[in-house]
Order: sequence, then C-alpha cells, then structure tokens
Amino acid sequence: MTKQEISEIKKLLTPKNCSITRICGCYVDGEKNKKTELKQAFLALPEEEMFKYFEILRKALSGTPGKNLLTLDFPLSSEEEGGPQEFLLRLRDSKLKDDALLEEFYDRIIANYEFVGNYLILIVHDVYDVPGRTRDGIEMEDASDEIYEYILTCICPVELSKPGLSYDAAENTFRNRIRDWVVGLPDAGFLFPAFTDRSTDLHSALYYSKDPEELKDGFVSELLGCPLPLSAGSQKETFQALIEETLGEDCDIEIVKNIHDKLTEIAEERKEEPEPLILDKKEVKTILADSGVSNEKLESFDTHYDETAGESAALLASNVMNTRTFEVKTPDVVIKVSPDRTDLIETRSIGGQQCLVIRLDGGVIVNGITVRPGNGEIEADEE
Repeated sequence: MTKQEISEIKKLLTPKNCSITRICGCYVDGEKNKKTELKQAFLALPEEEMFKYFEILRKALSGTPGKNLLTLDFPLSSEEEGGPQEFLLRLRDSKLKDDALLEEFYDRIIANYEFVGNYLILIVHDVYDVPGRTRDGIEMEDASDEIYEYILTCICPVELSKPGLSYDAAENTFRNRIRDWVVGLPDAGFLFPAFTDRSTDLHSALYYSKDPEELKDGFVSELLGCPLPLSAGSQKETFQALIEETLGEDCDIEIVKNIHDKLTEIAEERKEEPEPLILDKKEVKTILADSGVSNEKLESFDTHYDETAGESAALLASNVMNTRTFEVKTPDVVIKVSPDRTDLIETRSIGGQQCLVIRLDGGVIVNGITVRPGNGEIEADEE
C-alpha cells in the first residue's frame, strides 16, 4: 500500500468519516489468561471512549511504509482452506458476529504473540464505500467505485499508571494517586485485506510494528502466514556490507560519494511517484556501475548480493541510505554535509598522513559563534 492509500483509510477513523460497524476485544494478562472480552456496535460507544479508540486505531496506520508499515503478500498455501488468509477472510465476512471465530482468533494471537505483561487485543470491522475519482484526482462523493470491507487489529500493552500525587477537588487537597491499568498505543497491528490501487486486495495485508527492528517474525508467520522482509536496519547493514565486500580495497570515499549522489539523483527523479523507491539486484548493480565501480569488481557482485541479501531480495532506497545528508564519521569526528555539496569533501595526503579536507565556502559557525577561517596555508601533496 502506498502512503496515500494508507492515509485514505486512516481518514475513516475519525468522528466525521467513521463507518465502523463493530468493535471487539480481549484483555489478556501476563500469564496468557483471558480476563474479559468486549463486543458491541462501535457507534454505541460513549463519545469520549470512541475518541480514545480512534487514537489507538489510527496509530496502527501511522509510520513509514517500508519501515514499520509493511505490505505483506500471502503465499498460495496461506489462502488454502484452513490457512491464515482463509481464516482471516472468514473472520472479516462474519462481521465479527461469530463468537467461535473470534475466540479462535484470540487464541491464535495469545499462542504466538510474545509479550511480557498484560495486553489488549482490539479488532474492528468496517465497510468503506470507496468514492470515485476524476482523472485529476478529485473525489466524486456521489460516484462509488466499490465497497471495501476490512478488519483492523491492534495489540496494545496494558500497564499500571505511574505513582504520584493528585489533586482532590472535592476535598481541596492533594492525595496519593490511585494507580489503575491503562491501555497504551499498539505495539503491533494489521489491516486485512490490503487497500491496493484503492481497491480490495485479498492477497495482501498491511502490518504495523511500533519498533521497525522488532517485527516479531514468528508471530507474523503463524498468524498471517506471510514472510517478512528484512527490517529497515538490516537492509541498511546489508547494503553497507554489500558495498564493502564488492569493492574490497577499492572502497574509498570518492566511490561512496558517487553512490550517494546517484541514489540522491534517482530519489529526486521519482519523488512524485506514490510507490517507494525499491532497489532489486539489477538496479543496485547499475547504480554501482554508474558510480565508477570497475567491471572487474562487478563480476563478483551477483555472488555477494545473493550471499548477503538473498537472490530475490529487494531493498528500500530510504532504508539503505539517507539521501538528505552525507555523513563522514571517524572515531573522534562526525561531519554531515548537504547531499548536493559532497564536492566540498576530499581526501589528501598532508605531511605523509591521510587527511579529510573540507573546503570552506561561505560563513563558518563554531558552537553558534561566527568565526573567520584561518589564513594559514599548508602545502599539500594530493594523491
């Protein structure tokens, strides 16, 4: 799902646009025991409670696609009778009114969700009358293309409120605050089916993880039956290792600058596209070639890619490199440069030592103080 498609569904989770038909929930303690359950029409909730639920549900659709919001495709085996996708489809079609299906759903989560402490499983059912759009993207309220029926699940930690003093207005005094159990924002959640090309996509789901580096592989595998991609951090580490292994001793600052500049250029060219920039093996190889990596080094690229990332793996450009800044780091110094001015940095041999040289263009500010560059000159022996 694209950022725009996620935002469209997220807008439904507001008082003005709400069409949620039903909300159900199960409170689970630290011993994995069901303590209580919730089942009712969503619009029958008190207004204050409804707003709290909106906040929780919207959070499960918040974040960055490709990092903590992942569109996962169901394998064919998952869609067979008894498979995870087939089960979720029956749950959606029941409109959350089949108690036996709900109990089985809760049991599947409890059996596979690893969490220390109490948590609340929330699930809502909604039917969205998708408005048509003109060619220039204007919505036509009276023209509906289709009906998008979905369920949205959130798994929220439930923790004791912090101790402290509170003001008792009735007694006009301060007292020790009574601690109670508070439902937090979700740690994980998913939307099924996905909303792709503004249409129902039964072959995919949107998965949310509060921590993009803790995707809970086992939980996703058992509950959704979908393989997870590499986490954002793992993609970055994989890309860095791939560059280092492919270039070997030729991995110098100039080549890395060229790779960064090429990625920045491609990202700028495609910034208006709704889909995030995804790099497969062929595209990464092309970027390296365009950045000055020799054909000799590229001969071993395919092998390094398959061993490091996986033959069919794809990397999200925004995960592997920050195109908004260029960073040079040593054990004692960190330098950040605007991505369009990497030409200001170069390496030189000065007095027999390798040095990083930064050309000073314009004013220089040190600790918030405008200073004048020194006038001393050093004779440099460029490599």
